[in-house]
Amino acid sequence: MLENVPVLSLTILLPLVGALVTFTLGKRESMAKWVALAFSAAAFLLSLAVAFEFVVDPYSAAPGELDGYSNGYQFYESHVWIESLGINYIVGVDGISLPLFVLTTLLCMLSIIFSWDTDHRPKEYFGLMLILEVGVLGVFVALDYFMFYVFWEIVLIPMYLMIGIWGGPNKDYAAIKFFIYTHIASLAMLIAIMAMYFEAGLRTFSIEAIAEVSVDFSSGLQLAIFAAMFFGFGVKLPMVPFHTWLPDAHVEAPTAGSVLLAGLLLKMGGYGLIRVAIPSLPSGAEDMVFVMAAIAVASILYGAILCLAQADLKKMVAYSSISHMGFVLLGYATLGELGVVAGVFQMFAHGLVTAVLFMMCGVVQHKCGTRMIPLLGGLASRMPVAATLMTVGFLASLGLPGLVSFAAEFMVFAAMFFKWGMWIFLPITAVAVTAAYYLWALQRSMFGPMTNRIETSHVRDVDWYEGVPVAVLIVLIAVFGVFPALVFSRIGPAVEIALRAFGGG
Repeated sequence: MLENVPVLSLTILLPLVGALVTFTLGKRESMAKWVALAFSAAAFLLSLAVAFEFVVDPYSAAPGELDGYSNGYQFYESHVWIESLGINYIVGVDGISLPLFVLTTLLCMLSIIFSWDTDHRPKEYFGLMLILEVGVLGVFVALDYFMFYVFWEIVLIPMYLMIGIWGGPNKDYAAIKFFIYTHIASLAMLIAIMAMYFEAGLRTFSIEAIAEVSVDFSSGLQLAIFAAMFFGFGVKLPMVPFHTWLPDAHVEAPTAGSVLLAGLLLKMGGYGLIRVAIPSLPSGAEDMVFVMAAIAVASILYGAILCLAQADLKKMVAYSSISHMGFVLLGYATLGELGVVAGVFQMFAHGLVTAVLFMMCGVVQHKCGTRMIPLLGGLASRMPVAATLMTVGFLASLGLPGLVSFAAEFMVFAAMFFKWGMWIFLPITAVAVTAAYYLWALQRSMFGPMTNRIETSHVRDVDWYEGVPVAVLIVLIAVFGVFPALVFSRIGPAVEIALRAFGGG
């Protein structure tokens, strides 16, 4: 069906064209959301086509069945760009990038629907969301370091502007802090990339080609380069102690900005670690295993404990993201196939769940005029649909069996137990803390008696453009919670290839 069609390039190109059209609508600003939705929906449909055409086990494929296959990557495209510097346009997807590729197009489309009532500079707002989609998609399919870095930096600008223009009262501080932290991290990543490029001596920025050579770098050099990459990707993850930009950015960002920030941008850090750092620098990764594990456990516990102290629903969800992304790093730290597969699946699961949570925080803010938990209470009587959706989102995030996060976190715990035995008791205590802060927040904000601290006579339930995106996500959370093998089966073979330098993990 997709033979000889550059489907990955088209999926990236569609939101770019959509952004240009949106920016040039002139006085027809009311059309911005329709244009953005049309192009984002087209990109989503293309990503679905990629997912359905993706061959789960490429080694068993019939001759001619694979559409552009190279070393585990499907829909592979390679074109010379700047020959003198060894810069090429190379893209492809494997089982690691495929779930994140589809997740990107899905969340961008649903975020546009959720923002349907945006009337402040809608051309720029929806156009920037499409530009951000271009950058994130590019990161997840780029197989050339130069392209990877360019797409990585593209993402920074639209998110900075979304926080700085459409954010809350402290938007300037949050936007600048976000920019400084993530840009410094990007520079560390760039230094690591250039070190690998010059040390490899291949005059190519191909991620695959450099990885074949970098695995034989001296252990000291691998450690130095891996440490720089770990810092660069870890800030985006984010890991403790470089996490402080995240709660500020989330609290001030518009709802769609928070959805895309937590659902997609954080995943760029986790993706970079498993796509670039760990497979390319195995000795460096092994030398930093205990550092990764310690930071992961610290992030899990620190984020969970801080959630207990939050009075702002959105800030609580922001700190929970630090905790849940710690599970990604913990899975990677095992350097085994089970743990890494679980880490990748946790990124996918967290993207679905955190989108629901931030959307529901936005609903509460829009309807009640506040997100402060002590001011809320008894909203379920006036917002039964919102209460139901928020309850499901909270239960999914705390790891209720049958919902998507359970399988990911259970596998991370299993991988850690096989690796380090009873040390598993440290991160597993976060499960109890997570249940405590979610159920406590839910009881205080949605159930129990009305607080009478805010005027509730005007409060109404979710609108269609708020309820539809959340309902779609909840259906997916349930489907992939019951049938996680739909994603595991695609991640597994790709992780096996990525861990070859470790003897298959």
